[in-house]
Amino acid sequence: MRSAIVLCAVLLAAPASAQGAPARLPAAAVQRFATLALACVHQEYPNKIAHVLQSAADVQAPHDLTPAFYGCYDWHSDVHAHWLLARLARLYPDAAFAADARAALAESLTPAHIAGELAYLGGKGRTSFERPYGLAWVLQLDAELAEWTTPDAREWSAALHPLARAAADRLTDWLPKLTTPIRIGEHDQTAFALGLALDWARESGEPDTAAAFEAAVRRFYLADRECPITYEPSGEDFLSPCLAEADVVGRVLGSEAYGRWLSRFLPAIPRTRDPGWLSPAVVTDPADPKLAHLDGLNLSRAWMLEGIAARLPRDDARRAALLAAADRHRAAALPHVTGDHYEGGHWLGTFATYLVTGRGLPAHQP
Repeated sequence: MRSAIVLCAVLLAAPASAQGAPARLPAAAVQRFATLALACVHQEYPNKIAHVLQSAADVQAPHDLTPAFYGCYDWHSDVHAHWLLARLARLYPDAAFAADARAALAESLTPAHIAGELAYLGGKGRTSFERPYGLAWVLQLDAELAEWTTPDAREWSAALHPLARAAADRLTDWLPKLTTPIRIGEHDQTAFALGLALDWARESGEPDTAAAFEAAVRRFYLADRECPITYEPSGEDFLSPCLAEADVVGRVLGSEAYGRWLSRFLPAIPRTRDPGWLSPAVVTDPADPKLAHLDGLNLSRAWMLEGIAARLPRDDARRAALLAAADRHRAAALPHVTGDHYEGGHWLGTFATYLVTGRGLPAHQP
């Protein structure tokens, strides 16, 4: 118990810099996130599949339908659990969990398994499968593996890349047909997915694809004004519609232009370190899979607030309030990232890892 308290204190005391990634935490501080992912990446049941049946032949077990990503309760959670393992094993190659993480990645990311995933993705009636959230996490997994230079990682990257290419093609085919953005606080939201996808395209040297994602951001969001953040959150959100939009727009505007846009979009951000602005959400039942979403909301709000602050000019007075709010959300959420309830344990480790390793901050972008 004492060691858990100490590790939680380390995580809470190490917020990300508003100008780049946080200082590297001790491996023990992220061990529990790796443990959560290792426990579920190949745990097939319970399983919630989003599966269109064309005939009785389509009634198959999850591992037959999607042979790489059948664990962690649902497909997208299993994809981003693999991202978590890749990220932490890359950043902490000598940690106690690293060998098990590499073994799990090697088991999943084989050419045969990815061929099975591609066959499933291309099946009849699956045009909208995991669009955009799960597809965007495939791109993030691909980006993480591409940055990892070990021989094993290069093999996994080569195996996965055809699926990432298919995910990117599916998104770039869909976005021009989407007449308005999807502004909800769950999986279908376009702003968060576009942030992940745009980061992948830039880091992967995909200028045409990056241009398509950037064009969608500009078309969807640059004319927006006065986002009603006081209406947030809805009771089952794990993403903030307003903050996710502000976070992704910061990826396509220079800091001065972004500051002006943000003044129009979120005019109520205080220009002092206001401790009362934007309170964390409260989870009343962490065993309820939908109510537990609010723990994820607090984590994603924290990294989005940091991302917004990081993209403003260094002397912008709003940065203090943004970072103070990020700290409050971090403190509210990180102690709840445990394996006590599978409803949250199968996915919250990913959000915690994305936050504490600063993956979405500008230091990771060209």
